[in-house]
Amino acid sequence: MIFEQLFDKTSSTYTYLISSGPGREAIIIDPVLEHVHSYINQLNKLNLKLVKVIDTHIHADHITGMSELKKQTDCETVMGEKTPADVVTIKLKDQENICIDNIKIKAVYTPGHTYESFSFVMDDRVFTGDTLLINGTGRTDFQNGNPYDSYNSIFNILLKLPDKTKVYPAHDYNGNFFSTIEKEKKNNPRLQVKSADEYAEIMNNLNLPNPKLMDIAIPRNLRLGEK
Repeated sequence: MIFEQLFDKTSSTYTYLISSGPGREAIIIDPVLEHVHSYINQLNKLNLKLVKVIDTHIHADHITGMSELKKQTDCETVMGEKTPADVVTIKLKDQENICIDNIKIKAVYTPGHTYESFSFVMDDRVFTGDTLLINGTGRTDFQNGNPYDSYNSIFNILLKLPDKTKVYPAHDYNGNFFSTIEKEKKNNPRLQVKSADEYAEIMNNLNLPNPKLMDIAIPRNLRLGEK
């Protein structure tokens, strides 16, 4: 299997390229517009055909490369069914699978960071978007985010996955590449709570500044990156 984790330094975004092997079909998760040329070069280098590109949610800190990738490769654009982006090709329902070659990825509805956030489970790993970060969780104070939804998504869905499941988030700001469900249960400071109310108290008092590109990124990402 080909599995590449690519990084955008400006927004600390991780993008994932997945394929069953050279010369086969490929999927990209959470692409960044400025790196589309790099993705295309890598696809060509490995002789891969991009067939689907996925965003875990409407990002607020960078512009997605979904539309540009579709233009250049004629791939299908994929998001969860709650997305407000009407131009997306495929809207997946909770627990629905998408398959390419020998790879199966299951869409899981995990709202909280945003109301339309989805995570994607593949074999021994889960792509958590901004729902569950390494030693953190996605903020819940804009885009109809909700700390109680976040708590439910994390504690009653993601943390129910096998302990050895690898956690691959959409962002990391501290140089971490991945974690595991077990490590997050033990070490994530925001998960050491006894109730949803206690978690909501933490999330409602983060007092974080808005992402710098938020006013630009969200409207464009509703159009999959188009101006």
